[in-house]
Amino acid sequence: MSTLPEPVWPVIALALIQVMDGVLCLKPVGFVARCFEDVNWPRRYWWVMSPIKFAAAAGLLLGLWVPYLGAITTGALVLYFVGAVIMHVRARDFGRNLFVNATAMLAICVGTLVACFLL
Repeated sequence: MSTLPEPVWPVIALALIQVMDGVLCLKPVGFVARCFEDVNWPRRYWWVMSPIKFAAAAGLLLGLWVPYLGAITTGALVLYFVGAVIMHVRARDFGRNLFVNATAMLAICVGTLVACFLL
């Protein structure tokens, strides 16, 4: 396992995706709010999504210099999106939110973890 990412571009790309997602969750835009509603995510917890996304982006970027931090953060994102997929399946939300958002992001996170830290 690599202590620092190699190559770094997938980690940077994943960090940018997390920042954009965090911005979309600040005051959830329509499709994000519908996604939260579709999986029955309690409205009182919607506010935590942006800090989680921004913290993930920070961990990924700091992980370019801090050994293991990028790998740990990427692993945490894998677990986050496994949870998201489970929530969509439990809610029987088998549409765009599951396949385009949660499953695609899970694949991106797993790909980043494998390509940058495990190979």
